[in-house]
Amino acid sequence: MDVNPEILEYIKEKILPCYDSFDKGHRRDHAEYVMETALYLSSFYDVDVNMTAMAAACHDLGLCEDRKTHHIVSGRIIRENADLREWFSDSQIELIAQAAEDHRASSDHEPRSIYGKIVAEADRQIIPETVIRRTVQFGLKNYPELDKEGHWQRTVGHLNEKYADGGYLKLWIPESPNAERLEELRAIIRDKKELRRIFDKVFDEA
Repeated sequence: MDVNPEILEYIKEKILPCYDSFDKGHRRDHAEYVMETALYLSSFYDVDVNMTAMAAACHDLGLCEDRKTHHIVSGRIIRENADLREWFSDSQIELIAQAAEDHRASSDHEPRSIYGKIVAEADRQIIPETVIRRTVQFGLKNYPELDKEGHWQRTVGHLNEKYADGGYLKLWIPESPNAERLEELRAIIRDKKELRRIFDKVFDEA
């Protein structure tokens, strides 16, 4: 089943432009990647692809207010968007909003629906160099007072806390390629020389 063309057009015209003002790791290309991946993962499940596409497109809209609570703000934005009632019922909009609220990797609870699990999994984007680049870019934007060594220490700390063995990141969809990619990233995190090489490369390119 394909996504309703009207919904795709609405996402393109009204939702994706919101990402243009976010940090480099959360621009329009990120939202498009999450949408594409979420729709791929949806093919393994009996779900409404229109709901999946909208949840994926809207999952980070809350970054317009702040990073810490952006997932909650995204849910609020979805519930308050009267345009969505053209295509979705109140109960469907609630599931879409919950999927946005539940996507955050540091969430203390399992996503409440399959839509939340799909969006959370699609949002992982575990491509080792991409993960490291986004970590560095976030640090440069939010901690401009740090020098290069300060950013290095922050990057290592974040990667260990989230992605290393025992980190808080959880994978929800077994059909996702993320498990293999996560092992690749963990191997890099354990190899400090290789991690430093990649860090220097992306830092100098930022």
